Amino acid sequence: MDSITPRVDIAFKKIFGVEENKDLLISLVNSIVSEEDQVEDLTLLNPYNPQNFKHEKLSILDIKAKGQTGKRFNIEIQISDEADYDKRALYYWAKLYTEQLKGGQDYALLSKAIGIHILNFTSILSETKYHNIFHITEKETGHLYFKDLELHTIELKKFSPDSTEELKDMAARIKSSLDIWVAFLTRHDLLDKRHLPPALDNPTLKKALTVLDVMNFEPQEREAYEDHLKWLRIEANTLKKYESKGFELGKAEGKAEGKAEEKIEVALEMLKENEPLPKISKYTGLSISELEKLKKKL
Repeated sequence: MDSITPRVDIAFKKIFGVEENKDLLISLVNSIVSEEDQVEDLTLLNPYNPQNFKHEKLSILDIKAKGQTGKRFNIEIQISDEADYDKRALYYWAKLYTEQLKGGQDYALLSKAIGIHILNFTSILSETKYHNIFHITEKETGHLYFKDLELHTIELKKFSPDSTEELKDMAARIKSSLDIWVAFLTRHDLLDKRHLPPALDNPTLKKALTVLDVMNFEPQEREAYEDHLKWLRIEANTLKKYESKGFELGKAEGKAEGKAEEKIEVALEMLKENEPLPKISKYTGLSISELEKLKKKL
């Protein structure tokens, strides 16, 4: 198998969601959240367990953690632009917030919940920056009243849109610790821990690269990893087709129509690979009946 890609959700959780690498997760979280939400330690609430794959292939691959002051964090990498992603993000934030309380406990016990969504696709077309932070504020004044809700989106493709970029050019753009982590997630193939440019010469990054180099999968994990990796490759090839046709991915007008056409293209590629219809439906958001109609056209 080729070198493992940390952008695949299974590999991501195996890197950041285990006790022995908790320092990597702390570094990642602190590179994203504000100064007041920095953590010295984290308690993993759902640590990665390869045994899950023996009983539940689609085991939850987000990372839930609690800071030393009680604040909750949900970190996940989203490999595909599934239908209603925005609603899903809010739903998981709400679960993170409400599951703190057991029956009869006082609302005062609730701590701030922070959702961190690392996206392998472009979601916010109106923003050029790759890191965006969302709160509930008063419409006219911008006053932040509901302080316990916070959602972060990290759009990887905005940081590294050019897959042919050389290391020296990427290193010139590194300005923050988050830039370092996003460089790891997007272009780990350029990074050699023995020869890193000054902007990336970081002991935490070196450890992450070492973890990636020595990572092994059990059979069930390998099957799930390769399944998800195949989806990434199909999606990437589909996007290249659109770019070659002059399709402007960042253009706001026609967004819905473009996304629908893109999902059909992906579905057709997966049908050619003889993937099962339920799986194609899950990744593309197309119904089984729509997929059956597409299958007849092949």
